[in-house]
Amino acid sequence: MESLNTPLGTALVTGASSGIGAVYADRLAQRGYNLLLVARDQARLEALATRLRSAFGVQVEVLPADLTAKADVARIEQRLRSDATITLLVNNAGIASNGKLAESDIDSVDAMVQLNVVTLTRLAAAALAGFVPRGRGILVNIASVVALFPENFNASYSATKAYVLSLSQSLHAEASPSGVQVQAVLPGVTRTEIWERSGMELAQLPPEMVMDAGAMVDAALVGMDQHELVTIPSLPDAADWQALGNARAKLQPNLSRSQPASRYLPAAATV
Repeated sequence: MESLNTPLGTALVTGASSGIGAVYADRLAQRGYNLLLVARDQARLEALATRLRSAFGVQVEVLPADLTAKADVARIEQRLRSDATITLLVNNAGIASNGKLAESDIDSVDAMVQLNVVTLTRLAAAALAGFVPRGRGILVNIASVVALFPENFNASYSATKAYVLSLSQSLHAEASPSGVQVQAVLPGVTRTEIWERSGMELAQLPPEMVMDAGAMVDAALVGMDQHELVTIPSLPDAADWQALGNARAKLQPNLSRSQPASRYLPAAATV
């Protein structure tokens, strides 16, 4: 029997028809969240919704949408802004790219930037417009470890994920005083369909680099419960991330000064 109300509220999950998004839907339903599931593949969404309703007795609404289409994005934004039952947004929908930028189909790159950056930003803004006044809500943005090592992967995809990390850090500073939680999740290589869709061969990578989507999401949810701003599921020692943060903090006082550093002064000026 469906539960019409839950103290946890409703979680909206994008890219929910497969992979990481489908696992988030499963795990959040297990926790007692009602669900709004967003993806293009309506048949897959309906099958997932039927299973989750039966297994966990939660409300599951299917919202078919192409999140590269402005009208569909606007419809999801409006739902986020108007539905006060929504307490959690998992901004998961995304696509990857393969190969060198100069050799890429630039229209495909444009579509990736639209989904990974523009749509994610619009949905985050719409969610926070409701969360912040209510002083309650969780925004989860799925980034990637390539945000930290862009030279090791496709340039344009890495750049989109660096944007997601930066946006999440800024939004945390904006929204956390009101009681709203922001989390950026940085998975490593995760076993999902994104690899096939981008033309990359997952089988070519060492097995020890590849994490199952279930294990990744379970780790990310533990990080969410611990109120981590940045969760890197495969990182053994959290002190390594903290050290990077400390190094960044050390840079901050010297990133904007009235004079150039001495090493950039013309040679005559140093005599």
